[in-house]
Amino acid sequence: MTRMTPSEAFVETMAGHGVTDIFGIMGSAFMDAIDIFEPAGIRFISVVHEQGAAHMADGYSRVSGRQGVCTGQNGPGVSNCVTAIAAAYWAHSPVVIVTPETGTMGLGLGGFQEANQLPMFQEFTKYQAHVNNPNRMAELTGRCFDRALSELGPTQLNIPRDYFYGDINVDIPAPIHLDRGPGGDKTLSDATTMLASAKFPVIVSGGGVVNADGVDECKALAERLGAPVVNSYLHNDSFPASHPLWCGPLGYQGSKAAMKLISRADVVLALGTRLGPFGTLPQYEMDYWPANAKIIQVDADHKMLGLVKKVSVGICGDAKAAMQSLLQRLDGKTLECDANREARAVNIAEEKEAWETELDEWIHERDAYSLESLQRAGDGFLSPRQVLRELERALPADVMVSTDIGNINSIANSYLRFERPRSFFAAMSFGNCGYAFPTVIGAKVAAPERPAVSYAGDGAWGMSMGETMTCVRENIPVTAVVFNNGQWGAEKKNQVDFYNRRFVAGELDNQSFAGIARAMGADGVIVNRLEDVGPALTSAIDRQMKEGITTILEIMCTQELGDPFRRDALSKPVRYLDKYKDYI
Repeated sequence: MTRMTPSEAFVETMAGHGVTDIFGIMGSAFMDAIDIFEPAGIRFISVVHEQGAAHMADGYSRVSGRQGVCTGQNGPGVSNCVTAIAAAYWAHSPVVIVTPETGTMGLGLGGFQEANQLPMFQEFTKYQAHVNNPNRMAELTGRCFDRALSELGPTQLNIPRDYFYGDINVDIPAPIHLDRGPGGDKTLSDATTMLASAKFPVIVSGGGVVNADGVDECKALAERLGAPVVNSYLHNDSFPASHPLWCGPLGYQGSKAAMKLISRADVVLALGTRLGPFGTLPQYEMDYWPANAKIIQVDADHKMLGLVKKVSVGICGDAKAAMQSLLQRLDGKTLECDANREARAVNIAEEKEAWETELDEWIHERDAYSLESLQRAGDGFLSPRQVLRELERALPADVMVSTDIGNINSIANSYLRFERPRSFFAAMSFGNCGYAFPTVIGAKVAAPERPAVSYAGDGAWGMSMGETMTCVRENIPVTAVVFNNGQWGAEKKNQVDFYNRRFVAGELDNQSFAGIARAMGADGVIVNRLEDVGPALTSAIDRQMKEGITTILEIMCTQELGDPFRRDALSKPVRYLDKYKDYI
């Protein structure tokens, strides 16, 4: 055993797990550790706000497949991270949040920046470790890093601030790497029999396929079955868009081709997805989920099997390993779906072509309010759908894109296509604003050789634009697209549909985001002509990659409103008191 301080044990354990970058704001609670980050080969990336730090750790994890790490001062610095850790939880990101805590001799006295920090993160972590003795620093640090990867989710390492000091004898634990299996023999055999007898199989490729590095196996399995492949909601990078069997994403503002094809399925093979309710609810007035189809679900977490949709076969296993096993078991078998393979391929191509044609022609929203907004807009304001189509065409093949929550960003789900995994990042089921920009900053740190682009509406941008200073200060160049339509569009749509156009707190009187960007040391560009959208994005990415310049593209958009995403949560108002009678 080696004599060292707890700070050294903490830092050496992280270095042993390959940690090279930590996001956060420095504080006295962990200053003894941060003092030795540099000689350990660890870069501390100083951010503007701790929520941004945790989002950056999330983006770093989602691109690299390794642990992203974030930290902050005890109390308020730590509590600022809760929202972003929740987003990482729903993205299955192996983020480790280090939460220095009030010193042991002050706990319970209501001292400065004191807080009970474990309950804050209890709902959104896979594992929590509290260092109850300095001698356990390396042990519990290592366990948090191991559990984050093995359980694919955030873990919390809570350290009393006085436990960084002292002298201990310690062995630094080596990382534990798990071999993941394909699942049980019986369920794999049952799934093989079911697939062999399927006449119209459809594959849903989810985030678990990306996390397992199983996209190639998914392609091989789809080709063996001749099965259309649809992406699960907000996992557009789980199957290459250029593949003839790719059909696009399910869920809110997804692909009509994907929805029409899965509606015909007699067997659905759901790979690495819990089939969440928001990703399978009716869309475009289509209740497309095949009610009578047999469902084979593969997930590494047994608790996800049959959680949302009733399954015929549930396989608890790694998505990649399960697909490899299924391919071996199907080898040499006669498949019923082979009989209509050519007809199915024609059907897939026709549905995809019809959807692309519709997108090309769907240049404006069609509801009454949006049509009125077009008349009010005048020159210099662009239709969001036309903008999204131009951006799609200008994105390079190896791009990484993060999207925020909101009206225009949700519509972008129809237009974002990717050729490689670990390319698309969204806030998933937590749906928090301010997600996209810091997340793509973390992604850029993990993959500096790839172009990084974020999409955000003007409301969400206000929550995260301060991290532009992080990009400039830390030399992390990215490109941010800001859709400026002067409103909280998603909520305003609800006020149109349910509250007789009584607009409360939905209008945004914005300053120039491009001007603010320039004041923070980045480049800022206003785009108000459709023909400039693609060239502006291309130029910004070119400067990002060649000159290390962060650019904020402020795109001036009309106030058109896409379909709402919370119809299930709202109904026409009822009023009983006389003073509210007119508010119906």
